Amino acid sequence: MLSSVGDTSIKKLNTINRRMFIISAAKVVIFTGIIARLFSLQINENKKYLTLSDKNRLREWRLPPVRGEFLDFFNNTIAGNLKVYQLHVVPEQVEDFKHLMVRLKDILQLDDQQFSKIIKKKKSQKPWETLIISENLSWDQFSKVNFFLHELVGAKPVLSVARSYPYKDNYTHILGYVAEASENDLLNNEVIKKSHVPGLRVGKTGLEKTFENDLIGTNSVQRYEVNAYGKRINQIDHKDGEKGKNIKLTIDTEIQKFSNQLLTDKAGSISVMDIYTGEIVAMHSSPSFDPSLFLYGISTKDWRQIRENPLKPLINKTISGLYSPGSTIKPLVALSALENDVITPDFTVKCTGKMEMYGQAYHCWKEKGHGFMKLRNAIKQSCDTYFYETARKLGVDRLSITASKFGLGGEVLKEYFPNEKKGLVPNTKWKKNTLGIGWVLGETLITGIGQGYIQTTPLQLCLMMAQLANGGFKIYPKIVVDENQDTLENIKYKMALNVNKEKEENILPKIKAVEELFNIKDEKYMRLFRNPENVKFVLEAVFASTNELYGTSYSSRIEDPKYQFAGKTGTSQVKRITKEARELDLEISQIPYEERDHALYIAYGPYKNPRYAVSIIVEHGGSGSVVAAPIAKKLFKFIIDRHELREQTRKQNLVTT
Repeated sequence: MLSSVGDTSIKKLNTINRRMFIISAAKVVIFTGIIARLFSLQINENKKYLTLSDKNRLREWRLPPVRGEFLDFFNNTIAGNLKVYQLHVVPEQVEDFKHLMVRLKDILQLDDQQFSKIIKKKKSQKPWETLIISENLSWDQFSKVNFFLHELVGAKPVLSVARSYPYKDNYTHILGYVAEASENDLLNNEVIKKSHVPGLRVGKTGLEKTFENDLIGTNSVQRYEVNAYGKRINQIDHKDGEKGKNIKLTIDTEIQKFSNQLLTDKAGSISVMDIYTGEIVAMHSSPSFDPSLFLYGISTKDWRQIRENPLKPLINKTISGLYSPGSTIKPLVALSALENDVITPDFTVKCTGKMEMYGQAYHCWKEKGHGFMKLRNAIKQSCDTYFYETARKLGVDRLSITASKFGLGGEVLKEYFPNEKKGLVPNTKWKKNTLGIGWVLGETLITGIGQGYIQTTPLQLCLMMAQLANGGFKIYPKIVVDENQDTLENIKYKMALNVNKEKEENILPKIKAVEELFNIKDEKYMRLFRNPENVKFVLEAVFASTNELYGTSYSSRIEDPKYQFAGKTGTSQVKRITKEARELDLEISQIPYEERDHALYIAYGPYKNPRYAVSIIVEHGGSGSVVAAPIAKKLFKFIIDRHELREQTRKQNLVTT
């Protein structure tokens, strides 16, 4: 009996011991697990939780990169930057978005339209994408937001950078404008994608777009300590980004502004070019618009006003407008005929007011004719009949070669403006390949007075005049200042070498040495003529057209030799003149605007020691002598008055580089 009781006690004791052992073992396991977890948290995952903690305590902001500036020839800022205050919200970080927006509406005093626009924008975005509540807060608004930031959880005031265009509509077609980066911008440009932050502005047109990768710069980064409400307490760190590259242009802002004034209320273009360096001094297309309208999204009203303007302000007429050159091509027709030995300066034609050929009448602008004309007088008085006959003898194919050589039908600034149009210099092969029919003689005649298929841009006409005015040498126009630019003396010397290299064998070693020294094997200043006397003759005749009695632009002459210039008028038909219209002989004011001829003028000056070429077109202006030439008179005086200042600046730039 006693043995049975003892056995029972032993069994109970063993059970208790086993349970104690299991409990103890479990404690050891649990304790070991806790120690291991604490070790893991404190040691192994220290950085992870420190980072998470810092994310609650610290905020990092990538700021928009500071965009490079555009400067004019005299280092004036023509596209700069200004500081703006913005308000951003990330919807997924906001507990009650509706409450936040109602509060912001009250603080910022947003009207119903602005409020609806923000809500609509929020619905079109992903929850994690930054919603820009305002892109241009006033200082008072910015201060109020920061004051109430403790109750605006999720709202983030941001100091940003915006584009500034101090000269407004004067540079629009050159610089273009910037606007918010689109999805296509991010997909097609890695530099934009890398620098992107909410509200980033990038170039959309013009030089702003062409030089985007140079201008954009890199982001600055700010790190702040914030409280539980997300309000900034202390700036921890700031890393400066690099500002974008500044781009210096060859444009003279004062001449650019004056060109704008001269074309007020007109549709047209003015181009001014240095005949040796190829620098674009001014390039204005009218009408224009203020590019700042696009910075924060153009309003429907402003966009409709620009888009529906019948004078078409969105088109850069200087490089994208295509026009028949009219009589401005006659100096080139004359040069081509002389160079090809088709005529001599004494070649004479009797002008009776029209020329009959195969039953078709080709009229001269002077109804009763000019009488007997030699080449000089034909250029001076712009006799159509003379140039009908000259073109007939020359042929369109030889004229096409000369015209192309002097810059017509080719891109002038394609490197900077991808939307530039080439125009058209027709020939027999072109018509056969394009239209599938042969060339006819009547088309040669009208091409000789700048009508028919031929199409040019105002900038091409300016280049043509520049290359005639410099004596007939090829130049390459540019709108950005070249750090390795040549001096005027070197340019003229190279041109002289290109004239003499075929005449004198003893100069060849010297030419070779100079070519190696100045690297001119690219034929930058190659001669475009066979006989320099032919170029001189044509230039003298163009001078007579402006400065001698009966010249077509005689009324726009300047007597003072300092400002004296030489130019050729042109009138470009936009509609064929019917027999009935010719008989009516209506005044320009009696003709519907869209049916009026374009008025053109090309010129160079000053006549002694020429330096600048100009092309002017006034759409539907009527006569070149009445409308375009008087503009040139005002413009040349202004250009020449600024010449010395430009040359001083050029010398300073050469010393600097």
